[in-house]
Amino acid sequence: MTDPWVALEPGADPSERVRVLRRAHETFTTAGTVPRPVRSVVADSWRRSARAGVGPDGSANVELTDGALGAYRAEHPLARVMPLFRELMGTFAADGEHLLAVCDAHGRLLWVEGHPATRHRADRMNFVPGALWAESAVGTNAPGTAVAIGRPVQVFAAEHFIRRVQPWTCAAAPVHDPRTGRVLGAVDITGGDGLAHPHSLGFVQAVARAAESQLALLSPPRPAGEAAGLAALGRDEARLLLDGRRITLSRRHSELLVLLARHPEGLTGDELLCALYEDESVTPVTLRAELARLRRLLGPGLLASRPYRLTAPVESDVAVVERRLAAGAVTAAVAAYTGPLLPGSQAPAVVRLRRRLADGLRAALIARRDPDLLADWAHASWGEDDLEVWRALTVVRPTAMVRARLEELESELTAPRAPAAAPTGRATWLQRPRP
Repeated sequence: MTDPWVALEPGADPSERVRVLRRAHETFTTAGTVPRPVRSVVADSWRRSARAGVGPDGSANVELTDGALGAYRAEHPLARVMPLFRELMGTFAADGEHLLAVCDAHGRLLWVEGHPATRHRADRMNFVPGALWAESAVGTNAPGTAVAIGRPVQVFAAEHFIRRVQPWTCAAAPVHDPRTGRVLGAVDITGGDGLAHPHSLGFVQAVARAAESQLALLSPPRPAGEAAGLAALGRDEARLLLDGRRITLSRRHSELLVLLARHPEGLTGDELLCALYEDESVTPVTLRAELARLRRLLGPGLLASRPYRLTAPVESDVAVVERRLAAGAVTAAVAAYTGPLLPGSQAPAVVRLRRRLADGLRAALIARRDPDLLADWAHASWGEDDLEVWRALTVVRPTAMVRARLEELESELTAPRAPAAAPTGRATWLQRPRP
């Protein structure tokens, strides 16, 4: 196959490919190996699905219904481009007996529209608005896999991980926020084998790009005094969105802005020294030089002194997670949490904030006992060694894979450890941030 992203190359026999894929799927679900000719994107997705504890005979769960679904859709950014989706894809879906579907960034279906008979068939596998079609919940499928890998994907017949979905073929492309670059969700076309054609993949990709352009036009310029945006979760170098500019900050400037955004009342030079530096020999001159460089980077007027403070509000992703968590919106808080705060930072105040935020989320997840949320955390890079989350996941989703991983972690915990090396110079007690 010349293009690994295309499900069926021109001239291939769909029926024969389906038979080959079903045998490969059976081999994987029984022996754990992926034979040819399964595409690498599908093989990787099957492995992720298995690690998440998805079973081949599973089904999707409906999470939102009635008023809750309506309220969620009304507030979602993709609601503004649904007229565009319908204009570009509605006739194609209806005439071809396909479905137009739109999901959020977690693979939760928001809209499913199209040919009535096809919708009725799709209802039987819960391919309906409000259902969770994340890859971690129902395995390989175009909308769920597209948001998982962040690029357009086509899934043909028995490439689907769950057997009841294997009569279908779909193609989906992620839609990004034009201002921040974050995935908002995906647009999908679902139907029969004819959608395995390369054109369907290009079609949904073009529709997604059109939606991003439309969102950019619908997003008004930031008025003077509106909060700038600071993204510091899951990255060592924070990104600041300021007056239409995207500024990637150095590690030290990232730490400074995180702390100043958190303290709008301002911090003195001594307070910043204690917050940033473990080494007490660092002088105030070093700090003032960093602040001067940051002031030049931000432009005039945003960074004041005596005390050091930001003169305009800066909305950080840390504050978003904290606000949602405080309101009890655990799912929304987890959605906004893209990883530990500045994970490479050893600044004392950042370390404390990183731990407090992660520990608060972990406690809420364990108390919530939602298997999908726990699985998402456990399979993230920051949660793969999180013993307490794996224990909680084993209670609510006791698959063989989950139990095996818990046993592995518990054996590592009880294994004898080599003596620690003597400390050398600057403290290194936080080489790896806690999840």
